[in-house]
Amino acid sequence: MSTINSLMSARNAIIQSNKALQGIAEGAEAKGNKESEKADFTGAMREAVESVNALQQQASAAATAYEMGETTDIASVMLAKQKASVGFEATMQVRNKLLSAYQDIMNMPV
Repeated sequence: MSTINSLMSARNAIIQSNKALQGIAEGAEAKGNKESEKADFTGAMREAVESVNALQQQASAAATAYEMGETTDIASVMLAKQKASVGFEATMQVRNKLLSAYQDIMNMPV
């Protein structure tokens, strides 16, 4: 039963990370002030990167604990590694989309 609970909590964490990344991708469309949009985007991007970093640190700590014999639950270690991997991949996709949009804007004729 605890495995199901841990899987559900991992699923919820991935969904929350996905929603945060979608918010970054959509930008701050509702705001009219450029300063507040810039601050909101910067804050959202920083928050997403910090979240991915935290997931990677948790995965590393879980793997180290398993390697040292402190835990025998390989499923939780693999789940932590997958969460970190999915978060990193989603962040890379957002970065790629932003870079592509920047390049498209720079290639527009004036």
